Amino acid sequence: MSETAKTPIEEVLGLLDLEKIEENIFRGVSPRDRVQRVFGGQVLGQALVAAGRTVEGRVCHSFHGYFLRAGDPRVPILYEVDRSRDGASFTARRVVAIQHGQQIFTLAASFQVTEQGYEHQFDMPAVPSPETLLDEQTLRARELDRMSPEAREWAMRPRPIEIRPVEPHGFADRGKYPPLDNIWIRAAGPVPDDVALQQAVLAYASDMSLLDTALLPHGVNYHSGIQVASLDHAMWFHRSFRVDDWLLYAQDSPSASGARGFNRGAVYSRDGRLVASVVQEGLMRPRRKN
Repeated sequence: MSETAKTPIEEVLGLLDLEKIEENIFRGVSPRDRVQRVFGGQVLGQALVAAGRTVEGRVCHSFHGYFLRAGDPRVPILYEVDRSRDGASFTARRVVAIQHGQQIFTLAASFQVTEQGYEHQFDMPAVPSPETLLDEQTLRARELDRMSPEAREWAMRPRPIEIRPVEPHGFADRGKYPPLDNIWIRAAGPVPDDVALQQAVLAYASDMSLLDTALLPHGVNYHSGIQVASLDHAMWFHRSFRVDDWLLYAQDSPSASGARGFNRGAVYSRDGRLVASVVQEGLMRPRRKN
């Protein structure tokens, strides 16, 4: 590896290091190798970073975002932050992501001073430890002979987030399964201690697999020719965590209707603490027959 080459997680951290071009206005870029739309998790993470750059002494506890248009990876994204409110305990921010003069994404985020109070949580599901499981890239390598050349290149590309499925489903698997999925995730390299950056990387990772859960009961996946896209995404941060240590992402999909899949995720640390919750609705439109 040359001195200028970066690992995938270093590239993600670079994407999250936004350029400030004016008060409350930031600029983000996309990976050079993307040729289609911008990855939704990238926009989530960058918008959260933009909001956090205007807040001091408070930590994000929740955000809600809407994907309005597909992002163009060839041009930068402008993030305009509205300082909606600075209260005694809570701070509210709104972020609009703009490309080609149009809004492509909006985010509302809330930040809070650190406080102590009552605590409870659901228990973490009983699943095998990540050390006993194979990572996704190893699992994909076993199926390369079933893939097109384009799919092979995609399958073996190094990832910034390591994923180890508890119950893996093969690339060509068209079986129907309950809408439940547990995966272990962690950043594929060190992430600085900054809480805002840890949250931004987890926001990035949270969009990588959640919509897949709604596809499981229908015997289809991203390679089935269906149209899929994240529509909205909300996240709550409950407790501190390290995104470069293993986290269990427990996902389920209570409903799909109207060409949309509704998905939930609970993120647990290795010691069983519920550190974040995620909700997302995504487009899952069947291919129209001629």
